[in-house]
Amino acid sequence: MNNNVTDIFQALKNLEGKISSLEKTVDDQQECICNLTRINDRLRKENRILKNRLAKYESPDKDSNNSSVPPSKERMSDEVKRRTKTLRKSTGRKPGGQLGHDGNTLLKSESPDSIIDISASYCTQCGHSLEDCERILDYVNQVITLPELRPVIKEIRHYKTICNRCGATVQSHKPRRRGGNAVIYDASVKSLAVYLSVVQFLPYGRIENMFHEIFGIELTQASLVNWINDAKAKAQPAIKKIKEYIMQSAVVGFDESGCYCNKRLDWAWIAQTVYFTLLFRGNGRSGKELTDRFGDSLERMIAVTDRHSAYFALHFLNHQVCLAHILRELQYLNEVDDKQQWSRRIESILQQAIHERNEHPQDIIPKEPWLKRLDDTLRQSVTSLGKDFQRLKNGLIRCREYMFNFLEDPLIPSDNNASECGIRKLKIKLKNSGTFRSELGADAFLELHSIVETAKKHDLSPYKAIRALWGSTDSYAMAFAE
Repeated sequence: MNNNVTDIFQALKNLEGKISSLEKTVDDQQECICNLTRINDRLRKENRILKNRLAKYESPDKDSNNSSVPPSKERMSDEVKRRTKTLRKSTGRKPGGQLGHDGNTLLKSESPDSIIDISASYCTQCGHSLEDCERILDYVNQVITLPELRPVIKEIRHYKTICNRCGATVQSHKPRRRGGNAVIYDASVKSLAVYLSVVQFLPYGRIENMFHEIFGIELTQASLVNWINDAKAKAQPAIKKIKEYIMQSAVVGFDESGCYCNKRLDWAWIAQTVYFTLLFRGNGRSGKELTDRFGDSLERMIAVTDRHSAYFALHFLNHQVCLAHILRELQYLNEVDDKQQWSRRIESILQQAIHERNEHPQDIIPKEPWLKRLDDTLRQSVTSLGKDFQRLKNGLIRCREYMFNFLEDPLIPSDNNASECGIRKLKIKLKNSGTFRSELGADAFLELHSIVETAKKHDLSPYKAIRALWGSTDSYAMAFAE
């Protein structure tokens, strides 16, 4: 009996040891599992990061051809590709003028400034002088050359005249301003300097070098600043007139872009029509900038814009979104997944609508059939295609009412390219100069550029438009009205 009891206690003791051993094993395994779980979580996180990095190389890059990324933000490789790749399809014909193409050549002037006769002076056979021999005209060509570029200095002498009868001293000119310069530049020099800055986008240093090397004129950058500010002041009547015409217009295109000024980022805005362009600087990118500038006249305008939310927060009469922006985004989706057809269907609808307008430029085309085709495509699920597809779909649903208004009104364009081209010149200026060092300089460029762009839309010379600022700005404003 005692042995049996001893055996039971021993068995229980052995069992307790085994249980303790199992508990230790379980604890060790639990610790190992926790370590593996932490390692697995870390690896999952690293895998997600690496996948995101790899996606940048597997997915097509966004550039100015397939998105709203401006050319100034492109990588060098994308710029090279854009500049060397054409969107035209090959016709198989050789480059150059085709059969039946009317060639163009320079026409000879009816009244050349000088005539130079070229003939032989001695006979190459016998060596006899040909001075008094008969000459036969062989052919005539004209050479165009630039005159020697040197300044013309005019000395103007102002006299006072003493009347023989009463002895009074009479002068027909204004008294000389105290401290005034004895040598000044006239409007032709000032106009050219402003033209090079505003139209050719040259920085002040380059303009200074150009005048020195070509004309032999020593300018200072302070003089350039004064002339541009003077041109800005003289342009105010024309700027006021341009603004009035835009406020009275039924269809106006808008756009905005960053403008580096005085060590901060401002925003440059453009409002333009077929005949007028107005650029101005604002502190922000909100719709308040347009409200402060144009007031209640916005309620009578149809705004042609991109899909920036600030425009749709304003009380415009109606909207037309830029289809060129949407087509670029659709091009990107085509490159992301070249096997899906959803983005290609929408692309085809928009392209066909634009083609319909181009084929019938004066007709009123109902937009309901086109909206129905668009809605049928937008109802399709794109969840499986990725977030880029879903994002564009949501954006198109929000602006669907404003996509085909150009069909019902021939005055409404299908894109906002004119506004983008008008404000693009600002980016070229910033690329050349880096920044505007003062608010006055930024405003001067934008206002003078408004004059230049408006002049182009009236088939007027930009240089003559700037030159007219030192003449009669009112008469030039009337030229815009005509």
